Amino acid sequence: MLFRKNAGFLALITALFMVSLVLGGCGQAPEASETKGEELTGSLTIAGSTSVQPVSELLAEAFMDENPQTRVRVQGGGSSAGITAAEGGAAEIGASSRDLKEDEKHLTEYIIAQDGIVIVVHPSNPVSDLSLEEVKNIYRGEITSWYELGGTDASLQVVTREEGSGTRGAFEEIVMEDEYITDRAIVQNSTGAIATTVAGDENAIGYISLAALDEKVKDLKIEGAEPTRENIVSGNYKVSRPFIYVTKGEPQGLAKSFIDFVMSPQAQGIIEEAGLVSVN
Repeated sequence: MLFRKNAGFLALITALFMVSLVLGGCGQAPEASETKGEELTGSLTIAGSTSVQPVSELLAEAFMDENPQTRVRVQGGGSSAGITAAEGGAAEIGASSRDLKEDEKHLTEYIIAQDGIVIVVHPSNPVSDLSLEEVKNIYRGEITSWYELGGTDASLQVVTREEGSGTRGAFEEIVMEDEYITDRAIVQNSTGAIATTVAGDENAIGYISLAALDEKVKDLKIEGAEPTRENIVSGNYKVSRPFIYVTKGEPQGLAKSFIDFVMSPQAQGIIEEAGLVSVN
């Protein structure tokens, strides 16, 4: 008799416990639904490389279209400035068009694309192909006439980026190999400024991002390889570098959401359309 009573009591407790689980689960369902439906809000600043800037602007526009309660500001300033801004908190994301230096590698980095550094001349220039050694000697100031390269008998005008530029840093690492760029070079502070200078001077030579290449300037083959996405991926075109986003520590909040978006197939498609090489 006692066993029956105990069995009945245990059955009652078990039933009450199961009911509490069901009711508890019902109470939690709306919370999960609200999290799923949460809309992103807030603002975010990306600062740094002027080569990365145009594609950052395209990505920011697409992100804000999907998340209209957000605002993503994109600023230039150069790779070194962007890295410093991310480290110091002036920007949530820094943009670099060169590899991080040893003393910068404590930052969290995301390679978002690959880019070619294109050697460009005026469209009327008959020279079409240079070796890396020839480019190096031009920028060292050892080759001073287009005649030495199979062109016209005219003096070369070398155009370069400013110190701290990620494009210049990558160019110096890949092409110059620790040799100094001639102090007779014209110094410009953006990819666009170099393209404009070269487009306006028949004897000028410069280097710009593949994404910035248009018909106003003529791109040169390097070691017989054209600066195409296919040649960058295969390694045939030697003058290439990464486009990088950096954050101080693991990204949080809106910065993380934006970087997750940038690495998505949709955003990598935007990167391809901009003339860069996707990392996917």
